[in-house]
Order: sequence, then C-alpha cells, then structure tokens
Amino acid sequence: MLLDYQSRTRLLVGDEAAGRLSEIKVIVFGVGGVGSWCVEGLVRSGVRRITIVDPDLVCPSNVNRQLMATADTVGQVKVDALREHLLTVSPGAEIDARHEAFNAATAAGFGIGGYDYVVDAIDSLQDKMLLIRTACDAGVRLFSSMGAARKLDPARVKVAEFWKVYGCPLARSLRQGFKRSGLMPSRRFKCVFSDELLDNAGTPDEPRANGSMVHVTAVFGFTLAGLVIEDVVRHDITEY
Repeated sequence: MLLDYQSRTRLLVGDEAAGRLSEIKVIVFGVGGVGSWCVEGLVRSGVRRITIVDPDLVCPSNVNRQLMATADTVGQVKVDALREHLLTVSPGAEIDARHEAFNAATAAGFGIGGYDYVVDAIDSLQDKMLLIRTACDAGVRLFSSMGAARKLDPARVKVAEFWKVYGCPLARSLRQGFKRSGLMPSRRFKCVFSDELLDNAGTPDEPRANGSMVHVTAVFGFTLAGLVIEDVVRHDITEY
C-alpha cells in the first residue's frame, strides 16, 4: 500500500507507474552537491529501495550545496546523515547507506547487476570510468553526471548521450581515458551536463577545489532523478 504522501504523484502518473516507482532498486554513487539532491528527488517521488554510496564525512564547505550538510551534521558520515533525513520523508523506505568508495578494490562488492538503475555522481576520473564500464557491462540502466562546478546558469543544464556531450572538460577527459585504455563502455547512456565553464574568482581553500553553488548542483541532481522517474513512468526499455 502506497503512503498517502504519494497522492499527487499517483494523480499525475497513475497507480501502475507509481507502483513501479516503489518497486525499482536504485544505487546512487556519490551523495554530494549532485547526488544528494538526486536521492531526495527519487524518495519524494516514491522510490523506496535505494542504496547510497559515499566515502566522505560532511565538512563545512559542503553546507552551501549538499542536502544533508548543515551546521548540525558537520563531521558526520554523509550517507548516514542523508539516510536519517530521507527516513523523515519516507519512514518505510529501504535506504542502504554504504560508507565506502567505489573503486577497483570494492567494485565487485556492490552487486551492480542486481539494481535496475545506477546513478553516477562521483568525481574521481578513474573510478568514474570503472563505474560506467561496470554498469554498462551489467546491462543496468545508467545515468551519469558530468561536471557541475564552475557554473552559475541553471538554464544551461542539459541531457545528452555520453558521446554527444559538449563543452564539458570532464566528459572530454572521460572520452580520452576510454580511448587510451581501449576499454570502451559497452552501451550508450545519458548524461546531465552544462557547457558553461567559469573561472574561479576566489582563492581555493584546498588543492584542486572548484567553486559550485546549490542552484546548479541541485538542478543536476533533480535532472538525474527525473531521468530515472521518466524512464520508469514511460516504461521505456528501448536503447538510447
């Protein structure tokens, strides 16, 4: 029985589609400025079986853009803080919080083939390449976030198939990495990206840090959630 808070969702998409949303299994890698909002959108839309993966703790610089990052949660494990929040939205949800990184040493332990959807919101280039290849090889529906930092205009956030993404240094680096390795993704997949790229106007407080703001990162995250939701609602099993 669906909870009453889903009444407006059912009104829009119908009982059958809402039922499918409650049954799918989604795993989200990276719950920072993009991934945390993606998970929020999924749970509020009736997705009840979600695994969230992130190795980090909440730090002060997260507060400007990450859903679970507040003055009260600084120092806490990100996935634990996010899980606690999500259960206030959907108390019956099955939220598996995994405080670990996805990398070559841990990849096999996630059982990616057992999920219906994989959302990639991680930053590490090599780990991102591995996640993309792993999800594609497993035949799981994959949606991936490209770089969301150094942007101010949410109207420039777009969706495209990976090889058609333009104006994004991260996408370019991924494509170059795949070509150099000779290990290409075995399937096509959609990405959320923006072709805007600004210079940092301030001084970074840590190496390789880039400025980012919630009104852009959240749009990235909600767009990823929207890709999952639309795919389930439209029951589309065709290739991209």
